[in-house]
Amino acid sequence: MSALTELYDQIAQCKLCDISRHRTKAVPGEGPENAQIMFIGEAPGFNEDQQGRPFVGAAGQFLDKLLASIGLSRNTVYITNIIKTRPPENRDPLPLEIENCKRFLDCQLELLKPKIIVTLGRHSMARFFPGKIISKIHGTAQKRDGVIYFAMYHPAAALHQGGLRKELEADMVKLKVFIDEIEKPAPVLEKTKQLNLFEV
Repeated sequence: MSALTELYDQIAQCKLCDISRHRTKAVPGEGPENAQIMFIGEAPGFNEDQQGRPFVGAAGQFLDKLLASIGLSRNTVYITNIIKTRPPENRDPLPLEIENCKRFLDCQLELLKPKIIVTLGRHSMARFFPGKIISKIHGTAQKRDGVIYFAMYHPAAALHQGGLRKELEADMVKLKVFIDEIEKPAPVLEKTKQLNLFEV
């Protein structure tokens, strides 16, 4: 059993928040353990709660299209949320819920060590871009300690505000530039010829 699988078991058993009593399934996240790109949303919704998988509803279908638009697929990236249990009526996650789930997200970041972290929505953004406003920083990136942090609107926002669809599509194009950067092969240093010295 991998460390990530053990973490999923811990998440499934966690009862720190009151909302745990009402969940069908915890939604820890999914993706390859060697994924270089991690997408972090806000919280599971109805479909996610039923299936135990992140982004499987309408917002997830739009995310799949966004990924495909830049040559990515769901099975090449890691997808998770700030909190791992669906809040009632899909309300925003509460500060206490975010704090209680923080250790799980921290552990995922430590185990996966992604090179790019994409925040989806303002609650996810607040974790990595404290004090910022999503309408001002979406489509922009910061590099800290070798990791690129890239802010985007949540795909669900485009389902409610049609104008944001183009914003998300444009931001994905910007994200592709950073993905191409991390996928560049490392420069090969030319080997210097060494002279063999022989004793006469």
